[in-house]
Amino acid sequence: MSKIGIFFGSSSGVTRSAAELLKAQLEGAELIDMEEDYDGIEQFEDFDVLLIGSSTWGQGDPQRDWVDPLYELDNERPDLSGKKVAFFGAGDQKTHGEHFLSALGKMHDIFVSLGADPYGYASTQSYDYSFSLAQRGEKFCGLGIDDVNQEELTKERLIGWASQLKDEMQL
Repeated sequence: MSKIGIFFGSSSGVTRSAAELLKAQLEGAELIDMEEDYDGIEQFEDFDVLLIGSSTWGQGDPQRDWVDPLYELDNERPDLSGKKVAFFGAGDQKTHGEHFLSALGKMHDIFVSLGADPYGYASTQSYDYSFSLAQRGEKFCGLGIDDVNQEELTKERLIGWASQLKDEMQL
């Protein structure tokens, strides 16, 4: 059985709630709050599967608790080969549609450059935004959550995405 770590940063609570719902869907998953539980990049080595959660802020930046860990990953360049990784996070497609979910794209690129295998790409359909660094063809490189404009879809999207991950990653 794969050991699953759900690493998340959350300022307003949306990404935290998503992480908690994912944990409930994925037996044995462990939550790691980047502000309270994160000890350093070596902590990623403890898991076979990394679920990375962050909201998007400013000009498409990850949530503040991810700033130092991402800098450390990018500078120390640990080998994450063999790790399965998937991304999820919150954004506002109407007010910040020019950078919707861009933090996921930035994080995806760092983890993949370190050898991690990406999973969990999700459709861009049913979202209305102008640009995203998370977009790869007709999909996002992870699951987007928009509790500002589409809160009624969040639970269904998360449960469906967890099921997708179970199939894709053979969890």
